Amino acid sequence: MSEETKTHQPVGLALVGCGMIGRTRAQIAREFGGLGWLGVCDHNEEFGKAFAEEIKADFFTTDYRELFDCPEANAVIVATDEKNHVEPVLAAAEAGHAIMVEKPLAVDARESAKVLKTLQSTGVDAVVGYTRRFLRRFLTARERIMTGQLGDVTSMTTRAFMNRIASSAIVKRADDAAKFTPMVIAGTHTLDLSLWFLEEKKPVQIYASSVSKTMAPLGTKDATFGIVTFEDGTILSMSINWALPEIWPGSVCSNEFGIVGTEGVLTIDDTHRDQVLATEKGQPAGYTPDIKRNVDFLESYPAGDFAFGQHWGPIRDETLTWLSRVHSDRDTPHATAADGHRNLIISKAMDLSARRGEAVRLPIEPEELED
Repeated sequence: MSEETKTHQPVGLALVGCGMIGRTRAQIAREFGGLGWLGVCDHNEEFGKAFAEEIKADFFTTDYRELFDCPEANAVIVATDEKNHVEPVLAAAEAGHAIMVEKPLAVDARESAKVLKTLQSTGVDAVVGYTRRFLRRFLTARERIMTGQLGDVTSMTTRAFMNRIASSAIVKRADDAAKFTPMVIAGTHTLDLSLWFLEEKKPVQIYASSVSKTMAPLGTKDATFGIVTFEDGTILSMSINWALPEIWPGSVCSNEFGIVGTEGVLTIDDTHRDQVLATEKGQPAGYTPDIKRNVDFLESYPAGDFAFGQHWGPIRDETLTWLSRVHSDRDTPHATAADGHRNLIISKAMDLSARRGEAVRLPIEPEELED
C-alpha cells in the first residue's frame, strides 16, 4: 500500500461507550467526510443498540474485542467511565488501531504506566481527550507563548471552580472514591494546559494541600491547592475546587490563568461571567437534568454546547481534528498518551504531597504514588 493510500483511507470508527461524551463524538464523526464505517459498543445492550439505530451505525456489539476485530475498523474512541479505560485501550492497541481515549489514561498510576508502555511498544497513534486544548483562547495563548511573546515564562497561576453537580455524579460511579480526587479527575485539565504552555520546562518538585468537608461523605476531597517548581526555577501555582454548590451559575466549571514572563504577561479569563442568563423557568444542568437552576454562565460546559441541532465548541473541533489526523496523517495539538500519563503522575504527586504534608520530588515511581 502506498503512503498516500495508507494515510487517506476511509476511517472505520469503533466507538466504545455510548454515554453523553461518546454519543456526542459519534454524532460529530458522522459529519466527517472521510468516515467510511461506524461500529458501536456498549455493555448495556438495550441502551447501546438504541443509540446504534439512532446514529445509523453499521455494527453493534456488547463486546469491544469483537468490534475491534471488524475488518473495517481502524480507529477507536474509548468513551467509557473513567475507571474502565484500561482494558479497551490495551485491546485497541493490540489490534493496531489509532486511539482516542477520554482522560485520564487510567485512574491508577501503575495501570497508566502499563498502558503507556503498551502503546509505545505497539507504535499505535494514541491521544487523550484533553478537550480544553481546543478552546480557541487556549490555542492562541499557546501560540503566543511558543513564539516568545512573553519572553521566558517565570510564573503561572491558575484557578478552577467546578459545580458539584458534575463532580458528585463522577465520584458516585467510582469503585474507589478516594482515587477520584479533584486534581486527578478535574484539575488535570488545567494542569495539562499549564504544562502544555510550559512544554520546554521540567517539573522537579510539588507541594500541595487539600481539604475535605462537603465531598467527605462521598469519600473524596473538596479542593487541592498545589505549587509546582520547575528545574529552571519557574513556579506554577494552581488550585481546583469541585465542591461549589448546585446553585453556582457555572454549569460545570470556570478557569482563570495569569502567565508572567520576562518580557510580557498574559491573562486568560475563562469564567464565562460575560454571558449570564437568569430565568424564572429554570434550566437543566448538563450532568443531572433533573436538577434545575435559574442562573447560568452560558458556555461554561467545557466540551461546548448544542445549538440548532448541532454540537459546537471544543469537543467538535477536537473530534473532527482527530479524525483528520487518522485520515490524513495530519499534525494536531492533541495531548499524547505520554502527556496523559505525565498529567496523572503529577496529579497523584499533588495528592501524595497533601497526604504527607511535605514536598514531593520528581520524577517519582507509580508504585510510590499508589502505596
